[in-house]
Amino acid sequence: MYIHVGEDILVRSKDIVAIIDKQSVHSSKMIEEFLERQKHSVINLSKGSYKSVVITTKEIYFSPLASGTLKKRSAKSAI
Repeated sequence: MYIHVGEDILVRSKDIVAIIDKQSVHSSKMIEEFLERQKHSVINLSKGSYKSVVITTKEIYFSPLASGTLKKRSAKSAI
């Protein structure tokens, strides 16, 4: 199944490694360093401030959608 992560981008649910909310990114030095050192392509889907980070096996997306919304969508796709 696919999950819409923002701006008409669909990601295969089995390719998602993690969905992290913005507050967790800013409160953890480890996550910030991880994102800075990634060799994956980073794609900013939000026109303003992002609400969550979606890490996949190939890309990292800064999503305008809340992590709770993405979680609900992934739960629906598992049915």
